[in-house]
Amino acid sequence: RPKRTLYSKKYGVDLIRYTHAANTVVYSSNKIDDTIRYLSLHDNKYIRYFPGHTKRVVALSMSPVDDTFISGSLDKTIRLWDLRSPNCQGLMHLQGKPVCSFDPEGLIFAAGVNSEMVKLYDLRSFDKGPFATFKMQYDRTCEWTGLKFSNDGKLILISTNGGFIQLIDAFKGAVLHTFGGYNNSKAVTLEASFTPDSQFIMIGSEDGKIHVWNGESGMKVAVLDGKHTGPITCLQFNPKFMTFASACSNMAFWLPTIDD
Repeated sequence: RPKRTLYSKKYGVDLIRYTHAANTVVYSSNKIDDTIRYLSLHDNKYIRYFPGHTKRVVALSMSPVDDTFISGSLDKTIRLWDLRSPNCQGLMHLQGKPVCSFDPEGLIFAAGVNSEMVKLYDLRSFDKGPFATFKMQYDRTCEWTGLKFSNDGKLILISTNGGFIQLIDAFKGAVLHTFGGYNNSKAVTLEASFTPDSQFIMIGSEDGKIHVWNGESGMKVAVLDGKHTGPITCLQFNPKFMTFASACSNMAFWLPTIDD
């Protein structure tokens, strides 16, 4: 049951991320400007604004360990922030559109640049540039839309707006598997996710079904039908329980079934 509805009619809402406090979020906008806003859900008041980006924010990732977060934008920059200060703590200029994410220990972050390379930065010395760069095969039929680490930190999942996603080794940058065979003809941004045990990878598809692969073998293990009416653009696992949620214009919650 929905608990409450908070409106952001003036600025719109795009990406939303919880901070470490259960009642505050940071979110990016899709109207007026590209400032990131820090909102208290308790009283629906803004705590702080983070101005700086000049185009739409396409990636937002909260550090798993402290008050740092990173944002990537179509202005070809990645910015590093601290919730306690409105000023950007670090700025990286890139050669193209970035996607970025923290690793599970909050020590490094990965940036996917121009849909063809992954750069790893050490948070304590990111101004020295990346400590590792993995050059990938460029595919001009699609672009990268997301990048996520597995919970054990060993794998990176690259989402695209095409008909495939890629699993790469987080240390060597080698492509371990390319997963396809799901529908995405209209270049929709579909969110892919790891299960919390880092063993399986899932993505929704344009026709409302969810495809699941074994990360080690690369085999498809299930196609789930949640009766979604449109493309599943969000798919996220609950980090504590064996449940996940998928959303098109409606939302489905999933529970495991225990077969005999």
